[in-house]
Amino acid sequence: MEIERGRAAPPTNYLNAAPGAFKAMVGLESYLRSCGIEPSLIELVKLRISQLNDCAYCIDNHTKKLLASGESRERLHLLNVWRDASCYSEREKAAFAWAEAVTRISEMDKDESLYAAVQKHFTEKELIDLTLAIVAINGWNRLNIAFRIPPGFEF
Repeated sequence: MEIERGRAAPPTNYLNAAPGAFKAMVGLESYLRSCGIEPSLIELVKLRISQLNDCAYCIDNHTKKLLASGESRERLHLLNVWRDASCYSEREKAAFAWAEAVTRISEMDKDESLYAAVQKHFTEKELIDLTLAIVAINGWNRLNIAFRIPPGFEF
């Protein structure tokens, strides 16, 4: 099968095409909003993972949400280099390290050092909830990239 170059297919509105699947994803998001982890941390994790996955729609969406909630531009600008930035707490850095490792699961170091480090900052339930947030944003990224959802698309 040959794919024509230079012509982008229009985005597929998966909300309209598969409302039950969309509802299931939204159900996970609903749980995450009430799980107890700071909403700003969940949004920062979602933004960081969207950066890793090159999801323009989600980068735009989560950046706007974070700015609207009062997040500083400095912290948004430095998220790509969070390891070298002093504006993030140790808890946030642990969350980012965990999020990157879970997103790149095939590259995840099999030793226990990362797991032990993240356990210092998160309870067992929080770590499960954080992992579910990572699962959710990876799912959204894949949907939005696969179906060519551009930044600012209105569902």
